[in-house]
Amino acid sequence: MNGAESLVHTLLKSGVDVCFANPGTSEMHFVAALDRIPGMRCVLGLQENIVTGMADGYFRMAEKPAATLLHCGPGLANGLANLHNARRARSGIVNVVGDQATYHRPFDAQLTADTEGWARPVSGWTRTAVDSKQVGADAAVAVQAARSAPGQIATLILPADTAWNEGGQPAEALPVPPATAPDPHAVRNAARILREKKNVLILLGGIGLRAEAQALAYRAATATNQRVLAEMSNARVQRGRGRMQLERVPYPVDMAIDALKWVEHLILVNAKAPVGFFAYPGKPSRHYPETAEVHVLSRYEEDGIAALQALVDELGAAPAEIPDPGPRPEAAKGAPTPEGLARTIAALMPEGTIIADESVSFGRGFYKETHAAPPHDWLSITGGAIGCGMPLATGAAIGAGGQRRVINLQADGSGMYTLQALWTQSREKLPVTTIILANRKYQILLGEYQNVGANPGPTAMGMLDLSNPTLDWVKLANGMGVEAAQATSLEQMADLLAQSCAQNAPFLIELVI
Repeated sequence: MNGAESLVHTLLKSGVDVCFANPGTSEMHFVAALDRIPGMRCVLGLQENIVTGMADGYFRMAEKPAATLLHCGPGLANGLANLHNARRARSGIVNVVGDQATYHRPFDAQLTADTEGWARPVSGWTRTAVDSKQVGADAAVAVQAARSAPGQIATLILPADTAWNEGGQPAEALPVPPATAPDPHAVRNAARILREKKNVLILLGGIGLRAEAQALAYRAATATNQRVLAEMSNARVQRGRGRMQLERVPYPVDMAIDALKWVEHLILVNAKAPVGFFAYPGKPSRHYPETAEVHVLSRYEEDGIAALQALVDELGAAPAEIPDPGPRPEAAKGAPTPEGLARTIAALMPEGTIIADESVSFGRGFYKETHAAPPHDWLSITGGAIGCGMPLATGAAIGAGGQRRVINLQADGSGMYTLQALWTQSREKLPVTTIILANRKYQILLGEYQNVGANPGPTAMGMLDLSNPTLDWVKLANGMGVEAAQATSLEQMADLLAQSCAQNAPFLIELVI
């Protein structure tokens, strides 16, 4: 057995049975091992940022890591943007990155790079294999690291000779450390603040946004007449009927400051205190009042659900039924608007839908209009590195076993970063509906010009315009093997969405806005 074979055996023993891949020459022995050893589902991405984005989406839904296979340092570098998003989402991923054979590195061949140097900023664990006999053991530790709560990126760099040399030894799966139990002192302090103080905000993030956690947070807030919000950017929120009508901390700085101006005490549940996405002239970095006190109920690596349960018990909070959000919206009519599109999606999405949201500026108000939709999951861009939406949707569909409809709300400008993900959706026959929000411009940057106090002229405006030439998303999708159509009204949009949800295949709707 060679090192590559021991790697595959170890991954499978450790519960990693999906590999998102874009391999090259240095990885051929790993590719050959994947072919010889049954049990690993291999999913090809046409560019590494699609590979890493798919792995992120997979973890968010499957709640276990997949492997990626990336070609040397430059291949890893191509995938760094969505690894950055995955790190912010706290997704567990096992990167396997090929490298020059150990004895060939001193010759500084063209693809030789500081692969560890590129890996470390996005990885919680990094190691370069040095011996085929140890590759299996290295892989077991990598999976253990990736599965450590709440999830992290583990990067194993695999020099070619450690893959092809004989002597590989598969390793058994290592125990997965459980999430850290809540601190009793933190629980008692949070209970005291909720009971004794006014204007307290419970801010939920991470696992605190699952349905069970929301129900507990609602009990605590109801018992003490306090309020609950979600963080601005979240890996996964369970939403819709039966869940809290949670709103997020707004993205625009002035709206965020206004939304939080009343807060005197902030209790964090697997979240961080709100800060600006960027700095702006004359605006504070913290979006909550300077006089507000911040209290941590549970940190990222701690069990937020257990912490909320302990909080409810400490408060003696009675069971509280989450209010009904009202009737399910009806599909809207007329020209596309953010509110109308959100209501149409809420009216037509199947129960259990997964929303992969990279709508950027157009989608900021979608939450309010979708509380009465059937139960669904909402995945957001977490690190601000655009180009995540299509790969995220693709990986989420696989992570959900291909049994749940995925709707990708996709801004057109950021969609162009990773549109090759459509090809993978077609190849894998995934139930993904992509809604392209075609405003033919980088709309968010027009607002940012004003926010930073800049004064754009014709040259600057030309750099934000996508209409010369106009992108033809129907042809682009067809070229990737995905059926597509254009809609210019919400009635057309509704018809196409309903048709797409009735078929077990990808479909793209170009919604001209």
